[in-house]
Amino acid sequence: MTGEGIRQAIVEIIGDIVPDEDLAAIEPDKSLREQISLDSMDFLDIVMELRKRYSVEVPEKDYPMLATMNSTINYLLPKMENL
Repeated sequence: MTGEGIRQAIVEIIGDIVPDEDLAAIEPDKSLREQISLDSMDFLDIVMELRKRYSVEVPEKDYPMLATMNSTINYLLPKMENL
């Protein structure tokens, strides 16, 4: 999967979790939680969906790597490049 594919996958997951949010204008280097109404449970749902849909494990110590769209893509790229 490419970086763009990962971005689309993340947007799809977030869209399923918070369907009323406008995800078209997500700024890639700004905190996702500042741009979207995500609480801690929503964030955990994103991590769970990554595991369910793509078999990607994100250990708790790595959660800060998922702060922005770009940091999420950079973190997930080596884990998802063969999908």
